[in-house]
Amino acid sequence: MKPEPSPAGRALEAAQAALAAEHAAAYGYGVIGARTTGARATEAREGYGSHLARRDALARTVRELGGAPRPSEAAYALPFEVRSPADAERLAAVIEDRVAGAYSDLVRAAEGPLRREAADALSAAAVRAAHWRGVGVAFPGLTERA
Repeated sequence: MKPEPSPAGRALEAAQAALAAEHAAAYGYGVIGARTTGARATEAREGYGSHLARRDALARTVRELGGAPRPSEAAYALPFEVRSPADAERLAAVIEDRVAGAYSDLVRAAEGPLRREAADALSAAAVRAAHWRGVGVAFPGLTERA
């Protein structure tokens, strides 16, 4: 039987998972930006920038927790083919839901300032998902568990 990780180990594991979600989000927003125009393209650039900033902050957090930040993959499999602006908007909502899920896990695993930062990131992802989708969900970050 595998021993239960320490609280610090759980926080590191959750931070690594959130970092992986941010890497995937940055990749996905590149696809979204290529399929949108006008105001939505501007929103995609802003989302991309937000995910890059969170990614960089999480890399620092992982190092502070004693880990080595996992690098991004060369490419990520998208959950569906993105051919149109509507597909891009749907992808953005899915990405934000996945990011919210990763931060939900980090909120559970972390304490103190890291928990607050994770909660802020969860909230930001939930707001972006609702914006892209046009409607919010009752419990952001928990939709993947269903």
